[in-house]
Amino acid sequence: MKNTLWAIPVLGFLIFAGCNSEKKKSETGSTMTQVQEDKQVGSVPEKWIENRVEKAKARLSSTPAGKVVWQAMEAHGGLKKWFSNGALSMRFNYQPLDDKPVRDSYQTIDTWRNRAKHTSVEDSTARFGWTGEKAWIKAKDSTAFAYDTKFWALTPLYLMGHPFVLDGEGVNLELLSQAQYQGKTNDVVKVTFEAGTGDAPDDYYILHFDAESHLITAVRYIVSYPEYFKDGGHNPEKFMEVEKLVNVEGILLPSGFKTHWTKDGLPGEYITKIDISEMHFDATLSKDYFEMPEDAKSL
Repeated sequence: MKNTLWAIPVLGFLIFAGCNSEKKKSETGSTMTQVQEDKQVGSVPEKWIENRVEKAKARLSSTPAGKVVWQAMEAHGGLKKWFSNGALSMRFNYQPLDDKPVRDSYQTIDTWRNRAKHTSVEDSTARFGWTGEKAWIKAKDSTAFAYDTKFWALTPLYLMGHPFVLDGEGVNLELLSQAQYQGKTNDVVKVTFEAGTGDAPDDYYILHFDAESHLITAVRYIVSYPEYFKDGGHNPEKFMEVEKLVNVEGILLPSGFKTHWTKDGLPGEYITKIDISEMHFDATLSKDYFEMPEDAKSL
């Protein structure tokens, strides 16, 4: 993901962090006094949310691909509700079917500013996160997280948070030809990123949406994270089949994915099982919840 951008990832996954969060603050709230006077939704003023949603709608409605994405946002509960609900908490269990390490953590994601905190399922004292500016880790055992935690801090959000994570700038949308998937016609949108957007601007997504319900059905993507591909390039395209969508406080989110290598635009070899559980939103977190602990290590 990416480390800079207030809207989307690319898998690299883009550890998007809120590249435009400071800009948004200056555009929508000039003083702390104004913020205090606004009706609060969690830690975000309602006017800020309305302004961001209005701008996203205007931008997305200006292109055929954007219209598909906006329809999907509405079908999944609405962008305003997504931001108004507060931080998203869940257990995200990524289970490769080969010998690669399992990535299983409880995590809380600030969907407004793209910050994250993860806690090990096996050791509640082992944690890592992304503050919006830096990645950090706190663990007694160096093997507590046998994977790149900086890369993984926001990656789960950008695997399961579509279409909501596509509201930001630096995102390019292209409407592809409709496709048949599981016996239904799907609208298909390709997502790419402008140069300088996050840590892996060469990543892309290809999103499938049911043409009638506008709900997401599949996510295809590549990973081009430079730490994994130091000489450039990327891994082969993956195809994630979206499992049952569940209603989480008014927002429809996937309960899991079956990930395959893509073969001729369809699922090929099954390679990873992803379970997403214990999802809920929390608008009552303290302001310093996503800050790096004093005894943590900066990455």
